[in-house]
Amino acid sequence: MSTKTTGGAAQDGDASTGNPGPGPAGPAGTGTGGPARATVPTDTTGAAGPGDVAGGPGRPDSVLVRAARGEPVPHTPVWFMRQAGRSLPEYREIRAGVPMLESCRRPELVTEITLQPVRRHGVDAAILFSDIVVPVAAAGVDLDIVPGTGPVVAEPIRTAADVERLRPIGLDDVTYVDEAIRMLVAELGDTPLIGFAGAPFTLASYLVEGGPSRTHARTKALMYGDPDTWHALCARLAGITGEFLRIQARAGVAAVQLFDSWAGALSEADYRRFVLPHSTAVLDGLADAGIPRIHFGVGTAELLPAMGEAGADVVGVDWRTPLDAATVRIGADKAVQGNLDPAVLFAPWPVIEAEVRRILAEGLAAPGHIFNLGHGVLPETDPEVLTRVVELVHAASAR
Repeated sequence: MSTKTTGGAAQDGDASTGNPGPGPAGPAGTGTGGPARATVPTDTTGAAGPGDVAGGPGRPDSVLVRAARGEPVPHTPVWFMRQAGRSLPEYREIRAGVPMLESCRRPELVTEITLQPVRRHGVDAAILFSDIVVPVAAAGVDLDIVPGTGPVVAEPIRTAADVERLRPIGLDDVTYVDEAIRMLVAELGDTPLIGFAGAPFTLASYLVEGGPSRTHARTKALMYGDPDTWHALCARLAGITGEFLRIQARAGVAAVQLFDSWAGALSEADYRRFVLPHSTAVLDGLADAGIPRIHFGVGTAELLPAMGEAGADVVGVDWRTPLDAATVRIGADKAVQGNLDPAVLFAPWPVIEAEVRRILAEGLAAPGHIFNLGHGVLPETDPEVLTRVVELVHAASAR
């Protein structure tokens, strides 16, 4: 989920990028068909109680979870960032007239949108439809997700006094997320659900800039000019993000992904000084949740060694770095995720097939590989091509 609002950010964006959502293949990618029901569930009978993790810590036998842990799998699992989003006609229809933030706060709508790509593509995981700014809005920030622009913050945070406006969040602030996850876990069966959140740096950049930025000039000015306020802001955001992910874990997600969409704007030295401690705090805070942690950023080739130290079990790699080279930088003990260039999906099928097979081969260098794009699905992507990619990944990687 940049907040690209794709839901923006959802998952990187559009939805869940969570994409970040899930067809011919079954919930576990076995080719047996997707979830049996195609309608939004309205009955959550049997869902875990508020203090329990629905179904235990996250579908431990799913192909996705096993790959994330470096365990043997029958085939390489595949899902797509922003798989639930504007590339799907059914998504465009159901979202018509509903603002992005409002759509993230309607559990039944979140459930349906998250399920759409699972049914259509047969991916090996769903990713919660949401946006990375949802928890900061819950923390009291006045913002909106403007179509064609992204998150716009009414009063940017640029001083120590501004930081104090950010309050901690708890379950009562995001009950709609908890409810949606419990509905989805009941509906998805064996298909794992990925939760997600934005990393402190990317969230801070939106809050400081007041919206998307190409240069991150105000963000860097605060980092360099007032490091105490910068670290106070990121620490506050790490607390909000960490609790948001723990709420998702308690509700039953099988894995989580921490999106640092803008981290590639930094040098490795600046990343280590200004960002790494706060991302580490988020990921370490999930160490006892019993579910895999995925960490992804864009343009992060030179940051991969540091990102590998942040505490994730899986490091997502964008399309610029071959997975075998990324594995050397990240460390041989980490699984990798990625990393087909989203633009390749517009090429003729023989080109797509060759690229998919190349990435599968390069992924063998890591102890585990989850196939994905190197960023989110582009809105103009033909959904049938995505379905063919899923089928190819399953067939070509069958053990």
